[in-house]
Amino acid sequence: QVHIVESGGGLVQTGGSLRLSCAASGGSFGTMAWYRQAPGKQREFIASVNSGGSTMYADSPKGRFRISRDNAKDTVYLEINNLKPEDTAVYYCNVKQWSKSTPDWGQGIQVTVSS
Repeated sequence: QVHIVESGGGLVQTGGSLRLSCAASGGSFGTMAWYRQAPGKQREFIASVNSGGSTMYADSPKGRFRISRDNAKDTVYLEINNLKPEDTAVYYCNVKQWSKSTPDWGQGIQVTVSS
């Protein structure tokens, strides 16, 4: 059974930076991704990275986000720079096992940006 642990969230000031981590275990993973859901809004895709290191980013948000991955640790990272209050959301890790047709989700981690 896959196990996903997200970390690195919290309260930061506008203009600050964060690095979120998502460690997955219990499977063999293909694409790993980050999404977020702000209060009252739908969950939105931020970025993904496949096992070969190729990345994809949403058109928005963009520019201040960087996804990376450590295959040896089955861990995906999301660096967010120049944080803005509108980045306040629950950030979710999404991982796709090679053996499953549907991805698995982490429980989410809160990021709050104070103005």
